[in-house]
Amino acid sequence: MRVILSFVIVVLAALSSCTGGSTSVNSAEGDTIALKYSSNLSIVKHDGYTEVKLRNPWKEGKTLHTYILVPQANELPADLPEGTVIRTPVKRAVVFTTVHCSLFMTLGQQDRIVGVADLKYIKIPWIQEQCKKGLIADCGEGLSPVVEKVIDMNPDVMLLSPFENSGGYGKLEEINIPIVECAEYMETSPLGRAEWMKFYGLLLGEEAQAEKLFAEVDSSYNALKELAKTSKVSRSVIVDKVTGSVWYVPGGRSTIGQMLADAGGVYPFSGDTHSGSLSLPFESVLEKAGDCDVWLYRYNSDRSMTMKDLLAEKQGYSQLKAFNTGEVYGCNVAKTLFYEQSPFRPDYLLSDFIQIFHPDLKGLHPLRYYFKINN
Repeated sequence: MRVILSFVIVVLAALSSCTGGSTSVNSAEGDTIALKYSSNLSIVKHDGYTEVKLRNPWKEGKTLHTYILVPQANELPADLPEGTVIRTPVKRAVVFTTVHCSLFMTLGQQDRIVGVADLKYIKIPWIQEQCKKGLIADCGEGLSPVVEKVIDMNPDVMLLSPFENSGGYGKLEEINIPIVECAEYMETSPLGRAEWMKFYGLLLGEEAQAEKLFAEVDSSYNALKELAKTSKVSRSVIVDKVTGSVWYVPGGRSTIGQMLADAGGVYPFSGDTHSGSLSLPFESVLEKAGDCDVWLYRYNSDRSMTMKDLLAEKQGYSQLKAFNTGEVYGCNVAKTLFYEQSPFRPDYLLSDFIQIFHPDLKGLHPLRYYFKINN
């Protein structure tokens, strides 16, 4: 099976090298970088600057933000279009999310991070150590950061995630530091989300490195997807668990929904058209997905959960087929790098799904995130 997987990867890599990672489409209005998967991002290179547009994922036909990237070495062109001007490469950044801290590190640019928010959610040892030494500023809570600390770090940009109807960014919008809205999580495909690394590569002056990394992710993901099709086993899956009084399940057009399909899993909500989560009562999920072969869920704990813990949360879980057959897999986000890695390495998560859905396929990397729950 290792030979088969290696062959598929080589073939896909060869195809990718023939078509190229990102190609430029020449036009009188600049060279448009042709993106393979992203539907919310556009990049156009002009003489002296690059224009990056983010489509508003919540308002059809609207633009969320336009960025004008101008090299530090160049003078500002006189006829720049409207948008937020960012001088590149960015040397100093305040980063509000653990996933983007992880991407900076993957690109070898962690020294550009001068401040973070929501430090308690960033499980990257190097970031934690730098904060303890005072080399990276802890700017407080992401929803209400200490603006004075942000200003003290004199960053070139702030990277944060936008939300629908958030009402803006408060005082952060008043300090004249460009806000980079990291909206890749609203893409409807895993590779579309990962492709945003090209935008961040442009910001950091690491375009070639980002292109190379994405080509690797693209090739690996598609090779795994093809491998899943060779399995003779088909298993259905139910995802996540009750929070409060609601069970949030991934919509059929969400990145997780798409990944379940790419892994060859039978997902009862695959026909749904939402790109976010569905908020459902337990009874509705039980009726539609209670007979699923596999149950995957995420949790946050300082220890591994057990089946007994699950029943302590909700006795109704005993009605799930997967619970009774022992096919329950938990992802402890406090102990794994699920949030840090999977958005920009969806191939890692896809590998987990394929192994769980298709136990007949051998030779894959050991499970990274989801592990069977013990009795």
